[in-house]
Amino acid sequence: MTKLVFLADTHNYTITNVPDGDMVIHCGDATGIGTIPEVAKFMTWYGQLPHRHKIFVAGNHDWLFQKEPNLARQICRDNDVLYLEDQGRTLEGVRLYGTPWQPNFMDWAFNLDELDLEERFQHIPGGLDVLITHGPPFGILDETTHDFKLGNMGCRALRERVDRAKPRVHVFGHCHKGYGQKQTPDTLFINAANCTERYNATNPPVVIDLEPR
Repeated sequence: MTKLVFLADTHNYTITNVPDGDMVIHCGDATGIGTIPEVAKFMTWYGQLPHRHKIFVAGNHDWLFQKEPNLARQICRDNDVLYLEDQGRTLEGVRLYGTPWQPNFMDWAFNLDELDLEERFQHIPGGLDVLITHGPPFGILDETTHDFKLGNMGCRALRERVDRAKPRVHVFGHCHKGYGQKQTPDTLFINAANCTERYNATNPPVVIDLEPR
């Protein structure tokens, strides 16, 4: 049994009392605008958590990972944080894959149009234990009532790929209002956004026990 702790959309807040676990996984938007000081501050805190494995996937606010990827990755390595960008890794028998891309959204980081997203997400393999993205798949925990957008903000290309790949767990954030969980026959979907739509970091981390295959 592996205990997984999920975070997302912390937006420069320090989350207190992060539950113990074997792995902690952050699904992006750790920062406000992704400056070097913001990323360095977050990674210093994140790297000091007691979990054996600390995994991070960037979000649309984490600009440094797109503008200066070598520097951002070095900051992760310096703090013993594993950064995944269109990459997989198996840790303690748990097969992970992380990707930060999402539909175009106000010219933020890691935005692509639908055709490019389809190409990117074709690389998501089957047989995953945990798929980590920043944004949600369309129609699943992706609602928002923010002033500039109403309705579902999830990605249709991601939804199509997830329906085919059938990961055991798909965890994401981005749509703060969608915080929560949804179980389908094939996949447990988790929106782990810690911040509410008013950017108050009051949603607690999500913890699950993942049984071995």
